[in-house]
Amino acid sequence: MEILKKICLVLIIIGAINWAFVGLFELDLVASIFGGSDALLARIIYIIIGIAGLIDLSILFDHLDHN
Repeated sequence: MEILKKICLVLIIIGAINWAFVGLFELDLVASIFGGSDALLARIIYIIIGIAGLIDLSILFDHLDHN
């Protein structure tokens, strides 16, 4: 499970960097690389990053399990 959380964390960081580029430069790298924000592959990437964020929500509650 720890490996999955680390993979998800990397995906979340990639998503955060993408949002930084959107905010700073009005450039959506995921959309640019995968054929536009409406392209199926770009939408799949957005979904994967969103699921990674949901999975890593458990990191917030890990300390509760150790007590």
